[in-house]
Amino acid sequence: MTEPENNNQIPATHLPKEPSMLDALIPIFALVVMLTTAVWYFADNSSYGPNQIALLLAMGIAIVIGIKNGYTWQSIEKSIVGGISISLGAILILLAVGSLIGTWLLSGTVPTMVYYGLKIIDPSWFYAAACLVCGIVAMSIGSSWTTAATVGVAFIGIANGFEMSTAVTAGAVISGAYFGDKLSPLSETTNLAPAVAGSELFEHIRYMLWTTIPSISIALVLFLLIGFDHSSTVTGDTASIDALLKTLDDTYNISVFNLIPLFILLYLAFKKVPAFPAVAIGALIGAVWALIFQQDLILSMAAEGVSGVKAYITVVWTAFFDGVVVNTGNKQIDELLSRGGMSSMLNTIWLVMCALSFGAVLEHLGMLNKFVKAILSTAKSTGSLIASTVATCIGTNLITADQYMAIVMPGRMFKAEFKRRGFHPTLLSRTLEDSGTITSPLIPWNTCGAFMFAALALTSYDYIFYCFFNLINPVLAIIYGYTGFKIKMLATSSDELVKS
Repeated sequence: MTEPENNNQIPATHLPKEPSMLDALIPIFALVVMLTTAVWYFADNSSYGPNQIALLLAMGIAIVIGIKNGYTWQSIEKSIVGGISISLGAILILLAVGSLIGTWLLSGTVPTMVYYGLKIIDPSWFYAAACLVCGIVAMSIGSSWTTAATVGVAFIGIANGFEMSTAVTAGAVISGAYFGDKLSPLSETTNLAPAVAGSELFEHIRYMLWTTIPSISIALVLFLLIGFDHSSTVTGDTASIDALLKTLDDTYNISVFNLIPLFILLYLAFKKVPAFPAVAIGALIGAVWALIFQQDLILSMAAEGVSGVKAYITVVWTAFFDGVVVNTGNKQIDELLSRGGMSSMLNTIWLVMCALSFGAVLEHLGMLNKFVKAILSTAKSTGSLIASTVATCIGTNLITADQYMAIVMPGRMFKAEFKRRGFHPTLLSRTLEDSGTITSPLIPWNTCGAFMFAALALTSYDYIFYCFFNLINPVLAIIYGYTGFKIKMLATSSDELVKS
């Protein structure tokens, strides 16, 4: 007796056909044109809406090609939903991070870190100090842009007063800002990379230390060597830094006790508490600390006519969802410390959802696979695979002019291959950050490069060769790949490091 025919089997004639290389290139080319246009017209604001529209339009073009090749709208829609769903964990973390930033700004935790960071300035090692302080600030607030636009601007002003090189200073500021941003659990890109690669946030940060700490150490040595000749010729004063310190001291109750929420969060990370509950706990502790140590500040932020318990509740509650607005009279301090809240993360969430949707459609239609096959045909060893990933991330930064795209697209392209070869997801997430995140400010037409020009009044052509951290880190990642040093494989013990 013969087996009954399976009525659910799709006839071969109805199977969608594989896209041609031209099919795969059309939506990519359209995206490049639209993103370039967005950067041309909107500059560093292109990530706040224009890039999202470009992604959606390019996705629409890919969908039309997919339907032409025999794919149904139902299957494409399902892939979009699946692509968005992988970001839900990261979205929850981003919302919690927004609240954490808001309450830590209100509690004085972030201002205290900025205060003590600025205290270590010494003209005899100015460049290294600029790098180190920007690293501390960026790590505490999770934003390289905010760091460069506030503390970085102050360092550029001091460099002019000391008659030191503003190009080297800009390189030091950007190196430190991206070092701190890269290791901060508050950073959007630090959350995005593990979300795309499928690794855990704090495990991702710990694994990045192997490439990040040597890179920043080499950079600091180079900044010390460059600054050595200036140690005996520096003139001027640090009035701008003193003004920042005085404003912080007058506005906040600066105390080492304000750093306790930071130590608690670090302890939770050390104990491997998952990122979302750990960050949420940190935000709640920040709110409690604000009520204990910053009562005068809270009352000054309350709406006119509001006082007592209502003032405390409304200001702290607002810090969770809409951040804080500081009015000190010092523009730099106000820009540095007026931010946070869940609402501040909504644009990033929008961009992530659009980017992941675009990537999911390309993947579903077989277009990503077309590129991956071409790249992987030459990436036979571990070193060449990592080198190919690094090159793809840098190329995406060059072509799409957006650091988020430089994480999401290569992440989706290489994720399956890294898994097939038995590598731990943290290897991919680390490589994405070692190349996608930190090379973005080196490209003039990238949104990050455009922002740095607006903030520091120097183009990437001026400072590119002094961004030592940003240049060394991708090279070190490739060296690790070829030597097999600290290449993490999937194993029984998640902490086992083996050479590939």
